[in-house]
Amino acid sequence: MRNFKIVESTRKEIDFVENKIVQYNESKVPFELSVPSSKINRNIKDENGNIIAGINCIYYSWKCIYIDALWVEEEYRKTGFGSKLLSEIENTAKEYGCHLIHLDTFDFQAKDFYVKHGYDIHGVLDDCPLEHKRYYLRKNL
Repeated sequence: MRNFKIVESTRKEIDFVENKIVQYNESKVPFELSVPSSKINRNIKDENGNIIAGINCIYYSWKCIYIDALWVEEEYRKTGFGSKLLSEIENTAKEYGCHLIHLDTFDFQAKDFYVKHGYDIHGVLDDCPLEHKRYYLRKNL
């Protein structure tokens, strides 16, 4: 048996591993990007230029969008701003020819909001964080 050791990765080594998994994935399912992989972010500002709501998404291979974060300032919740941002991203996804949007949210966040907007729960991770649930949702466009 040869000697091996596990060490902390450098940035260059992290990139190497990521490139290797991308190469492998692409050998099984070719990328289908019509535009470069990019972030799709939108926000709503008040009259003073303060951000009161925002959504951060990633458009990636195979014409999918991942919603990384959707946030609305507490005093503006239940005013429709979250729905407007979600609709904006869904429309952008359709313009890009996407067929799927997915995300994850916790039990103390916005699961019911997404379900109300047509997202289906396709997975639940219990105790992540401890004594809470993490929901994985998707919507076919």
